[in-house]
Amino acid sequence: MNSLPQVSFVIPLYNEDENFEALVSRLNPILDLLEVPCEVVMVDDGSRDQTPVLMNNLALIDARYQAVFLSRNHGHQLALSAGLKMATATEAVMVLDGDLQDPPEVVIEMLAKLREGFEVVYGVRKNRKEPWFKKMAYFFFYRLMKLFARIDLPVDSGDFALMSRKVVDYLNTMPEQNRYLRGMRAWIGFKQTGIPYQRSGRHAGSTKYSFRKLLELAYSGVFNFSDFPIKFITRLGLSAIVVSLLYLVYVLISKFAYGNVPTGFTALLMAIVMFSGVQLISLGIIGEYVLRIYQQSQKRPLYIIDKVIKNKTLLNGQELLP
Repeated sequence: MNSLPQVSFVIPLYNEDENFEALVSRLNPILDLLEVPCEVVMVDDGSRDQTPVLMNNLALIDARYQAVFLSRNHGHQLALSAGLKMATATEAVMVLDGDLQDPPEVVIEMLAKLREGFEVVYGVRKNRKEPWFKKMAYFFFYRLMKLFARIDLPVDSGDFALMSRKVVDYLNTMPEQNRYLRGMRAWIGFKQTGIPYQRSGRHAGSTKYSFRKLLELAYSGVFNFSDFPIKFITRLGLSAIVVSLLYLVYVLISKFAYGNVPTGFTALLMAIVMFSGVQLISLGIIGEYVLRIYQQSQKRPLYIIDKVIKNKTLLNGQELLP
């Protein structure tokens, strides 16, 4: 490629050798169809299978593909951040996963919307081929986030999106360690719109997002973009005081009106358990904020890049600071 690409595709990969051939076979016709200079930035997030080898070989024979190798597994959101940093497109950058659950062909429709004047065009999942309990968890999480978040977060929308160069540049300047990119994208603002699509099941292999990783992502969304957790402590404390006062009134009425004072350890045990629970929940919520402050204050790089193969050339390993 002699000039900068007009459209970049950013794809994080972690142990996706079973999907790699299908992914490339889906991408190549799209790159030809767009009829503008394109690049595909594939980011290996510390894979332990043949994914790095496949990426390496592809980038060495096809100049449209750029292979970025992280020094270890940094996680999906940081791998995406590395890809966004390396993307050089002048017009738009598309983010999608390598499992083919999000159809790359939607870029045609998204690009048309972008050229109408939108800065972000995100995919809205109309159907998910996943277990019912996961569907329910996602359904309630997105709606609770929309209810409690300080910004307007679109429901049923993940990282799958096409963003203008301007939005990507702003994303690249945001240094937070605990990243929730779909929230950061919404926080930036500008004109945004959604395109509904059918979300498929994985083409092959198993999901790389464990329950723990999903929980960590949810925590980043809640604590980064909502005041509800910290306000919840105040409301919980006030509720505990109200319950205690009501119980005190009940005890006084029982003593002076009926001469019947509650005895035994049941009431005392209930009060101790309730207040202890309130205190532990409060400490846990405050701890989450303190942990995020501590991690941010360390000012470590978001990720470490081991090597890059771009335009059929192997670049030296480098450390990219946020």
